[in-house]
Amino acid sequence: MQQQYEGYKDLADSLKSVSALLNLERKSQLHQDIITICNHLVNPSFRIAVFGPFNHGKSTLLNAMLGNRTLPIDLIPTTGTAITVKYGSDVQTRIMLVDGTEVYRSGTEVLQQFAILDGNRQMRKDVASVEIFCPHPFLETGVEFLDLPGTNDRDEQDNLVREQLLSADLVIQLLDARKLMTLGERENLRDWLLDRGIKTVVFVANFLNLLEPDEQKQVQNRLLFVAESFRAELPPDFSNLYRVDALPALRARLKGDVAAANSSGLVAFETALQNIVGILQPNRGNVSLPRVQAIASEMQYSLKAKIDPIVLEIKSFDDKENSKVEIKRKAANLIYKGFSTSVGELRDWLALPKLLTKYQADAAVALVENNFKYWQTNTLKKDLAQLKFAAVKWLYQAYEFFQEERPQDLIIPFPSEPQVILPSKPSNTDDLSEPGSIAVGGGIGWLLGGPVGAAVVGSISYLLNKNIQKQDDQLAKESYDQEVAKLCITAIEDYLSGFSSQGLSILTEYEQKAQKVICFEISQEPLEITKKRESLQQLQNGFNQLLRELEKVKISSNHQPYKEIPKYNNTNRKYSPQPERVESSPKKDPGVKQQQENTAKNTQTRVKSVSPPPKASPSPRPEEVEAKFREWELNEEIARMKAEISSPGSQTSKQQNTTQSNKAPNQPKTQTEKDKITSAYSILGLQTNASQAEVKQAYRTLVKKWHPDLFVNQPQLLKQAQEKMHLVNEAYTTLSDK
Repeated sequence: MQQQYEGYKDLADSLKSVSALLNLERKSQLHQDIITICNHLVNPSFRIAVFGPFNHGKSTLLNAMLGNRTLPIDLIPTTGTAITVKYGSDVQTRIMLVDGTEVYRSGTEVLQQFAILDGNRQMRKDVASVEIFCPHPFLETGVEFLDLPGTNDRDEQDNLVREQLLSADLVIQLLDARKLMTLGERENLRDWLLDRGIKTVVFVANFLNLLEPDEQKQVQNRLLFVAESFRAELPPDFSNLYRVDALPALRARLKGDVAAANSSGLVAFETALQNIVGILQPNRGNVSLPRVQAIASEMQYSLKAKIDPIVLEIKSFDDKENSKVEIKRKAANLIYKGFSTSVGELRDWLALPKLLTKYQADAAVALVENNFKYWQTNTLKKDLAQLKFAAVKWLYQAYEFFQEERPQDLIIPFPSEPQVILPSKPSNTDDLSEPGSIAVGGGIGWLLGGPVGAAVVGSISYLLNKNIQKQDDQLAKESYDQEVAKLCITAIEDYLSGFSSQGLSILTEYEQKAQKVICFEISQEPLEITKKRESLQQLQNGFNQLLRELEKVKISSNHQPYKEIPKYNNTNRKYSPQPERVESSPKKDPGVKQQQENTAKNTQTRVKSVSPPPKASPSPRPEEVEAKFREWELNEEIARMKAEISSPGSQTSKQQNTTQSNKAPNQPKTQTEKDKITSAYSILGLQTNASQAEVKQAYRTLVKKWHPDLFVNQPQLLKQAQEKMHLVNEAYTTLSDK
């Protein structure tokens, strides 16, 4: 038995904990019910409450059962508080006051001071509890009696009675045979007992002896109807209806008149009561838990009323924040993708083989013709500036989007202009230069003027196109202009090699710095939301704990436990895209390497010759148009995300696309608009029921096919392409806005 009540202690603690979370007013009915049922769960005694309207003889009946005038008895409502009667070796009274004072007296005379209504029929407000101890054998079995104030007198008394009924394992509802089951009694039976899970009820009819014999028969029939209409949850073979004439029973008990006590119905009722208690007492959980279930259900609904709005608020906040973070993350990835592509193009351009292929011949010629500085400014610097701008613009776009660290300029310096030490001139030459003369960046044309300078330029072209053999006899036949040409080629290679090496190093460092620009800090959660999240966690924990405790005592519930809402883990963290591994130095073409080795061996210089660059077409190649289109798409996507991030409650692009694709198109208002839309579908080569995704794909395909840049060298086709693109753009705009 003791283990059973230790188990109920956890349930009681959970109920109290939830009550604290609900922040109920102390005087609220639910709060009082919770306190009462918790005290009841941990009370090992079997409690029997006597319940009924005032002046029905409740105290008289209890006195008759106890065998003396223990409780106050009068013709007016006297019991002003709930009086608990427990076992004790002597008759004593203990009164606990609200301020904690304990009044302990022998006998029950002190009840006249603390436990009856005053002259204004008011209860004392300073009394917390009243207990009487009696040496009665029935009480010694662990039974307690609870004498309740009469109902239907004052609201304050009714509230006390309603509260205390929850603590009763068995209720004796006293009826007045002269006015059976008034409207108030029927309402109390339904609202105070049945609806709250209190179904172990025994009816006792009093005052039947005051009726005439014929009236008694009629009342007996009505009593049977009352008993049958309310099926109490009592042990089998026990009636839920008894007759006790309380005052004659008390008089008989005080006189020791056994026959009179029998005729009053007291003995039969006492015998039945003891047997019922003997059966119910070992399994008190079956009696008390239904009323726990009723209270717990009310508590759960109250908890849900507090939890669910907070859940929605936090979920709304998390959805908005996660949406913003997702948009920023996607934007960072897109920007980094564009930046990486542009940097990759710049790195590829800076690779020495590519520089030699594209610039070595022209640079060497410019060096000979005294135009190197002009060539460097208008060719090399111009190309570098375009590639640098293509990369740096992504960082400025990131700064505009995320407002993190302002990007730095990408500065790749140029080496000093090449210097050439001319070899000794042959004895038979007309060259004006002296052996060992030095020509610097200003050019060597003034030293190698006339036919000799022109011959050097020609030799440069010849050497860079020629497949040099390894024969020694050929080395001996090389002319002076070829020697000088090789020196110029080597000087340019040294220049481009230094430019490439330094540029690639600077570019690698610049990429690392870019990580601080293409990133964003995930914002701190507002303190208000953090507090609500903590409050929600407490409420959900209390709710789930109550569910677990109810499950332990076999009380079912219609509710499911709450799943924990993930904690806001975006606080003070930065997100930046992770760079992919890139080859630090590009591989050289085997043919180029072989040619360089041959030249070096034949001339004892470091000439590293490469194949001449192909003639660049003035019109862009299809892959260039594709690259431009991809960049346009990235810019368009980032611009759209900027608009999203600035609007509250923004959705991710996937959500918006889904919404747009599921959204029915607006119907045109005029026939002109209908014709325009039909024509737009036709221009894009689509059916009129094509989706937005199909429209975009068709537009993409036509742009790649008819982009005017593809036809810059074909005037007739260029004009046709421009007209075609004009129609395609108009059609795309029409279908995008419809």
